This record gives sequence, C-alpha cells and structure tokens, in this order.
Amino acid sequence: MSGVALALEVVVVFFLALFLLHRYGDFRKQHRMVLFATLLAWFLCFLIVFILPLDVSTTIYNQCKIDNQVHQAASKTFSRDNSSNTSVFPTQRVVKACHKPWSYIPDGILPVFWRVVYWTSQSLTWLLIPFMQSYARSGGFSISGKTKTALIENAIYYGTYLLIFCSLLIYVAVTPKWHLTWSDLRTIGITAANTWGLFLLVLLLGYGLVEIPRSYWRASCHGQLLAKTYFKAAKLMTEKADAEENLEDVMEDVRTVNEKIKYNHPLRKCIDTILKKCPAEYQEKMGRNMDDYEDFDDKGNPYPSKKSLVKLHKQVIYAVQRHNRTQVQWQILLDEAFHLEDVAKNETSSTHQFVHSFPSAEPPGWVSKYLYTPTVEWYWECVFRRWCYRVLAVVLCVFSAAVVWSECTFFSTQPVLSLFAVFIQLAERDYNYVYIEMACFVTIFFLCYCVYSTVFRIRVFNYYYLAPHHQTDAYSLQFSGMLFCRLTPPLCLNFLGVIHMDSTISHQKRQPTAYNSIMGSMQVLSFIANGFYIYYPMLIVLLCIATYFSLGTRCLNLLGFQQFMGENDLTSDLVDEGRELIRRVAFVFRKKKRQRTEDGESRRREWRERYSEQRERYGGRSRSAYSELKETDSSGTDTGRAQSRRDRSDKAELLQDVEPLDFTGEEQLEADNRRYAGGHYLSTSASRARIFDDV
Repeated sequence: MSGVALALEVVVVFFLALFLLHRYGDFRKQHRMVLFATLLAWFLCFLIVFILPLDVSTTIYNQCKIDNQVHQAASKTFSRDNSSNTSVFPTQRVVKACHKPWSYIPDGILPVFWRVVYWTSQSLTWLLIPFMQSYARSGGFSISGKTKTALIENAIYYGTYLLIFCSLLIYVAVTPKWHLTWSDLRTIGITAANTWGLFLLVLLLGYGLVEIPRSYWRASCHGQLLAKTYFKAAKLMTEKADAEENLEDVMEDVRTVNEKIKYNHPLRKCIDTILKKCPAEYQEKMGRNMDDYEDFDDKGNPYPSKKSLVKLHKQVIYAVQRHNRTQVQWQILLDEAFHLEDVAKNETSSTHQFVHSFPSAEPPGWVSKYLYTPTVEWYWECVFRRWCYRVLAVVLCVFSAAVVWSECTFFSTQPVLSLFAVFIQLAERDYNYVYIEMACFVTIFFLCYCVYSTVFRIRVFNYYYLAPHHQTDAYSLQFSGMLFCRLTPPLCLNFLGVIHMDSTISHQKRQPTAYNSIMGSMQVLSFIANGFYIYYPMLIVLLCIATYFSLGTRCLNLLGFQQFMGENDLTSDLVDEGRELIRRVAFVFRKKKRQRTEDGESRRREWRERYSEQRERYGGRSRSAYSELKETDSSGTDTGRAQSRRDRSDKAELLQDVEPLDFTGEEQLEADNRRYAGGHYLSTSASRARIFDDV
C-alpha cells in the first residue's frame, strides 16, 4: 500500500474540488484563468486537510521505530557495562512491536509533497489571485493600465505582509545569538504568513464555534426561521432596489458617452469595450439609438477623457456585478421562503402528504417517484428534520466546547489537558491508525467549517457571496481561493499543536511531522513560538462569550445596520414588510400560472375544433389536412412548453418599491403588480468574462 493511499486521496480531492467549482462557478461563461486559479487553490487547500492525517499516522509509526532503536541501543550499553557482574540480572525493557499503518507513506515523499503544495498555495494567495482580482475589475483598456491599477490596489496586501516580514527580520538581525541564513529567512517568511493567518483565524473561529451550533438549533424552529427569512427579504429588497437604481444611473452615463463618441473617434474602442460589459437589454437599446454615419467634430462639444472612461468602465463592472448578485440572492431567498411557508402549511395536514404551493413543471424523477415520495417528504420536513437538527446542534455544541478547552490548554504537556491530544495518545498506544486518521480528519474538517463558513456569514456590505447553481461571480470565487490558502496552513499548524504533534510548542523530544519540517523551526522567533502561538488562541474564550450574547449584532444594530434581534420594534416592522413582499410575489406567480393554464386550454380547444372541422370536410379519406394542422399548431405547442419551463422564473417577481403596504384588495394588488419586473436565475455575466480580451 506504499503511496497508494496518497495517490487515491489526491484523485478524490481533485474531483471534490472540481465538483464544488462546477456547483458554484460557471464553466461556460467565466474565464478559464479564473476557473483554473480557483480550482488549484481549492485543490491545494483540500489536499492539506485530507493528507495531514496520513502524515500524523506515518509520523507515529516512525516515532515507534526510533523509540525501539533507542531502547535497543540503551539495552546493549547497559548489558556491556554490567557483563563482569554475574550476580546482577537487570530487568530489560521489552521492545514494542511497531505495526505499519495501512496508509504508510515512504520516507522522502511527504517532504517534497508538502513543499510543492505549500509554496504553490502561498504564491497563489499572495501574488497571483490578488493580482487577478484587481486586474479583472480594473477599468483600464490596456494591459499596462490594468497592471498598474492592480499593483496599486494590492499595495496594502503586499505592504502588510512586507511590514510583518521586515519587523521579524530586524528582530532576528539584532539578536546576537542568531545568524541569518537562507533557511532562517524562509522560516521568517513562513512565520509572517502564519502569524497573519492565525490572527484572522482566531477571530473567525471564535464566532463559528458558537454560531454554527446555534444556527442548526434555530433551523429546527420553523417559525423563527421563517420570521428571519422575512426579515432578510425586506433588507435584501432595499439593497436590490438600490442596485437597480445604481445600474440605471451608470447605464445612463454610458448612453450619454455612447452618443457623444462616434464611430470614427479615437476613443470609440474604449466605448465598445464598456458596452460589452453592459447587460444585453441595455446593449440593444444603445445600439438602436446609435448613428454610425455621423462624424465627430473636434470643435463641437467637449469629449470625455480617457481617464473618465476608465472610471466609468470600473463603475459598469461593479454595478453589473452587484445587480446580478442581488438578483441571485433574491431568487434563492424566495425559494427558501416558499419552502418554509409550505412546511408551515403542511404541519397541520391530516393526510400526511407534502403539498407544494408551486410544484415544478418538470416531470418527477425516479427518486421523487419511488423513494422521496410526498409521504416520505412530509415525515422528513414536518417531523424528523427538526429533531435531526437539534441532535446535530447538541453534538456540534459538545465539539465546540472541546475545541475551546483544548485551545486554552494545549500548551500543558504534564499533565495532558488537551482533549484531542488525550484521544490521539490513547489510540497511539494501540496503534489504531484508522481511528487516528479519522479523528484528525473530523477535527480539521470541523475547524475549517467553522472558519470558512464564518467568512461568508459575516460579509462586509454583502460584498462576497458564494451562491450555488453556477451563480458565484469570478471575484467571489477568487476571494474564496485566496482566503482558503491563507487560513489553511496556520489552521493545520494550530491543530498539530493541539494534539501535541508540534515539538516547537509542546517542547517534547519526538519525531516531527513532515508538515512541521517544511514549516521550519519556530525557535528562530522565540517570542512568536513561545508567546503568540500559545497565548493568542486563548482569546477564543472571549470571542465565544461575545458571540453567545450577540454583542456584535447589538453593536451593529445601534450603529444603524438592521440586524435580526427577535423581539424588537424595528425587527417586527421589517418582518411584516418581508411577509407582505413574499405574499405579493406569490400572488403574481399564481396569477401568471393561471393565465398560462387558461391560454393552454384555449389553444387545445381551438386545435380540437380545427381538427374536427377538417375531419368533417375530408371525411377521414386523407390525412394531409391533419398533418398540415399539426404542423401549423406545432409552434404554439412549443411556445407552451417553453412557457412551462419558465414557471420557476416567475417566482422571482422582483419588486421595485419597498414602501409600506396597507391595502388588501386583489384589484389593488393587480394594479400595483403591473409595475413589477419578473426575475429569474441570472448568470453572473451576460457573456464570457474575458479578463485579457479588453486590449
């Protein structure tokens, strides 16, 4: 099995990363470089999480062999020193039998593997991905202009990293006992990156350890979850309306510039580049109003400068991205609200059959037809799901408590207080490598889930958003890859310290893991290894307490950022407003669906009448008329099928106004709903996002 487990996990991790990228990204419309960079970043980070347990089990086996060699050498020395004394029979220590793990990786493979994985991921997160992000959103029209803008925007990232690195370099340089070598410089760079990552890691982990179990517990309470969904709908409606208004303003500026700069103007290529980034409907409107035969006049009205066009180009990119993101979020929120309303209605059903308010027009698959039947769906949604969520919340709460305790006590080796270290050491005595690897993987996976999910729960102005159904924009994909590469190495290093496999922190004389050997000896910076890495994680306790009492939410609410606070006047108003918004969307969808059904019935009735008329005329002797009738009616049938496929899209009627709604009549609802535009699942870009095609 030498190396087979490693190769198998590499293949599995690759397809896992590819599957997740296909779920969140769009292979057909997003640029290949964006997809490749994101796939590589996710793949490398997942590799660290999956391969590190194999490194731990291999290190335990190598430590056992080293202990046996030391014991045998000590036994021979003791026997040689006491050979002249025949009356003494020393008690010799029995050598333990070392069992090779099933996933044993031969010596020399893991160090090379970790070196390639670590330095490639660091190059991505500190150099390539930040540059690609800024390059993609830059408003420049040339490679040099985009490159200059990207370097300026990333100066803060590079400056932060260089500041930490230079500070540590000065500390080592002024310390008399240290002599700078290439290995020391490499260790300083790794330490600087891990210090930055650990600083952010503890902040995110402290929030996730409390909020994730609590979110699963709240998910079991349908009433509270539905109220929160209404609250989010009211807030998102305001943001969506603002995004649409901003897009309209930017498109108006583009239209004005498009009319001023004619086809033979030197800056016309820049205008064409801007128009390619606009939504398709705006491109059609601007194209109809463009007179290509009118020359520009240098002595006429002043023309915009190239600098102003660069600024406008950047505004267009941001406005379109924001508009598409809010459309996707609104559609996902609508689906969630409709589902929760269906659950609330079906809870009192006496037939125990789950009925959807808006059933899908597509025929059910074999899973829905034979396995996940309406009866099974009712029992799962209305009975078992809430209890499963509560049990899961309790299990996650216990796991979070174990993580907090271990983070605060992992520096104590005598006695061993870290719970995860105790579990690993107990399994090490029996050489239960399967248990060791599973325990390591589950622990690392839980830590990663707490950290990464927190990033997308706490979104600064909702700027980054990972949306399924291929709806995540390129900027969010790159941001997630960059963040994963920055947080995964310090997270794994912290995990090795928690289970006492990092000799730098535990101060134990044992074989280091191959991952630790790549990181280098942190003793080059003793105040980091013996101070920051040990005592800074204790802040998790304070962060967990603050999260439990929702101090951050309360502060944001006081500052004017509306947050869901339960019993609160402002929260109740937004919940009522969101409920009314969802009700009006449901009304519009039912009306369109009823109208479509009536249209279909009228078409079928007309077809039967025409068929009967032709049959009476020809008396059944010729089928040419019947064939002609089918051909003429095929276009109407195809149209009806296309309309049925748009049933899901009608649920996303996007409301333009968020004013209080104080009327109830269907006539008034119908009159007001004429102002609303229908929404649907939107791709994050109207055409393929070609980063390097603007020149």
